[in-house]
Amino acid sequence: MAGHFADPLVFAVFCGLLGLIVGSFLNVVVHRLPAMMEREWKSQCAELRGEEAPADETLSLASPRSRCPRCGHPISALENIPVLSWLLLRGRCSACKTSISPRYPFVEALTGVLSVFAAAHFGFGWQAAGAIVVIWCLIALTFIDFDTQLLPDSITLPLVWAGLLFNLSGVFTDLQSAVVGAMAGYLTLWLVYWAFKLATGKEGMGYGDFKLLAALGAWLGWQMLPLIILLSSLVGALVGIVLIVLARRGRNVPIPFGPYLAAAGVIALFWGKTLTQAYLGAI
Repeated sequence: MAGHFADPLVFAVFCGLLGLIVGSFLNVVVHRLPAMMEREWKSQCAELRGEEAPADETLSLASPRSRCPRCGHPISALENIPVLSWLLLRGRCSACKTSISPRYPFVEALTGVLSVFAAAHFGFGWQAAGAIVVIWCLIALTFIDFDTQLLPDSITLPLVWAGLLFNLSGVFTDLQSAVVGAMAGYLTLWLVYWAFKLATGKEGMGYGDFKLLAALGAWLGWQMLPLIILLSSLVGALVGIVLIVLARRGRNVPIPFGPYLAAAGVIALFWGKTLTQAYLGAI
């Protein structure tokens, strides 16, 4: 069986199909995980006040079944085929014809395409498996941060430990570089956070950003951190300027930094060593 999967085409197709399926699940994660966190916070607050927790409908990543938010129509298996169902339904609920956001098929397609690319780039083996796991987590974190400006610990912290676990055998870097990368990633943004807060009295980023950079350091090693920070800062600054100028977004409106860290992490995952060597060769 492993011999069949080792074939580059078979492996790429398998990873692409799996990516599409996981992309559909990531839509659920992006939508429900923040709501689950909010319910947990409300329950904890009620407990601290000595009150009974609100009796809400059970909500998890598996329950209840996906449904139209407007009419409550349960989404059948045939209506939940990644990308294809959205196209066949012309982006509308089959019952009430309410528009379905194109972001759903976009997330599915993005997850599938990046999974195929990782399979083709790394080939059959642990590097491809690790890269795909990282990509899936970064996609979920990106869209959650866009929506809520949250980077859940339930994703970032396991990602840190998974990076260290993979690098026990040096899949992406040696274990020492991974451990130093996790520590340096967290402390770098922690220092930036406190420097900004002491200088302005405001919080420039959240603790989730520290943990995300720590996770990227754990996977890729401390050597990739300067590149990730540089790329994410450049992209974040450019997007922020565009939003201020074109969208007339106030300068005091917070812009999530997690998506730019995630994008820089994906670039470093695929081309980090090449970019770093090219830079060092140019100086």
